[in-house]
Amino acid sequence: MADVARLAGVSSQTVSRVSNGYAGVNEETRRQVLAAMKELGYRPNSAARALKRGEFRTIGVITFTLSTTGNVRTLEAIATSAAHEGYAVTLLPVAVPTQDEVRGAFSRLEELAVDAVIVIMEVHLLDAAMIQLPPHVQVVVVDSDAGDHYTVVDTDQGGGTRTAVRHLLGLGHRTVWHLGGPEGSFAAQRRTDAWRAALTEAGRVPPPLVRGDWSADSGYRAGLELAARRECTAVFAANDQMALGLLRALHEHGRRVPEDVSVIGFDDIPEASSFLPPLTTVHQDFAEVGRLCVRAVLSKVRQGRPERGTTLVPTRLVPRASTAPPPEPG
Repeated sequence: MADVARLAGVSSQTVSRVSNGYAGVNEETRRQVLAAMKELGYRPNSAARALKRGEFRTIGVITFTLSTTGNVRTLEAIATSAAHEGYAVTLLPVAVPTQDEVRGAFSRLEELAVDAVIVIMEVHLLDAAMIQLPPHVQVVVVDSDAGDHYTVVDTDQGGGTRTAVRHLLGLGHRTVWHLGGPEGSFAAQRRTDAWRAALTEAGRVPPPLVRGDWSADSGYRAGLELAARRECTAVFAANDQMALGLLRALHEHGRRVPEDVSVIGFDDIPEASSFLPPLTTVHQDFAEVGRLCVRAVLSKVRQGRPERGTTLVPTRLVPRASTAPPPEPG
């Protein structure tokens, strides 16, 4: 900083004001200082600035897996929204979803100097009914049922599922089969619960649940079972990847989509419109989830308000060519 001040012919205090973006420096002086910084290759010491201001302009993100579309797209949205606010993101994957692993992740993030933490918690902990987070850390949780204890942001899983089931019933299908996600997933459980509730409210008996693990391979394996059931004319798959595997299984068994069986997915991944046939699905607004997470966690940082409760981001049905009225009897 002293070298920059000498080259620009100004005081070190003026250099400090320019480097920190403060007002009160005339434009000609600012240009001289910036030119001197460029010539000398000067960069402000971010660690020193963080210590002085008491903030690091970094958000920590804890996630249990990067193998699912939802987690990856949510993380991308968080990183984009954080960058827009001038914050960086430090990612810390947790290998095993246990309370000790979560506590260890928080300790490591504190060592890495973050201002707040977003936890993408897609699965239940293996050793605790409810996650316990450090009380002194500003936290927002994604995809959880911890709204009574923390600030939670989630997609409206139930609303999207009910829309999908009602769409199929409205086309004339007597009932809707469900290819559900893994048992430990919060999102999968909400979609399964909403599927059962929507059928019950319509006076229909829910068929047996068939489970997958979010992957196209598991959708194919479950699809072999569903394809063999001639009474199955409509399936709501808990995500688009499993729907893709289901489409393959139905095709191999000579069950046409949508003439014999209608299929709806969930997520609206970019490839969904290129499936054969193009997939009717429930669109999740991952960008809005990420934006709300960053907004909520920065509100905690700036205002220190420990708000609790769940914010749900609406979904919408995207009708394509994989759904139609059921075949005529016989």
